[in-house]
Amino acid sequence: MLTIAEVSDKFELSQDTLRYYERIGLIPRVNRKKSGFRSYTEEDCRWVEFIKCMRNAGLPVEVLIEYVALFQQGDETLEARKELLIEQRRLLNSRIEDMQSTMERLDYKIERYQEAVVDK
Repeated sequence: MLTIAEVSDKFELSQDTLRYYERIGLIPRVNRKKSGFRSYTEEDCRWVEFIKCMRNAGLPVEVLIEYVALFQQGDETLEARKELLIEQRRLLNSRIEDMQSTMERLDYKIERYQEAVVDK
């Protein structure tokens, strides 16, 4: 069992972010000790890690809330969860292609500036 401070350090997320994720349903409700302090299990940490990864990839909070809600409904939502993830992968691929195009343009511009500097 980990405290919120330990989970915050482990995943490099603020304690406020962890509380927010729990409040909006991105991570399931975390158990609390008798003192009222959160006590994160390995399963809770897996959720935090998953959500952090998906947010870093740019998935919207609303999509992740939907995914978690579907997950909590059980195996009858397996197909819906799969389709949701496939769509998000498609959108992510599109963003990656756009970023690659931007990277190529930046490389081209940098190369032109480099040539201009060398020619001086």
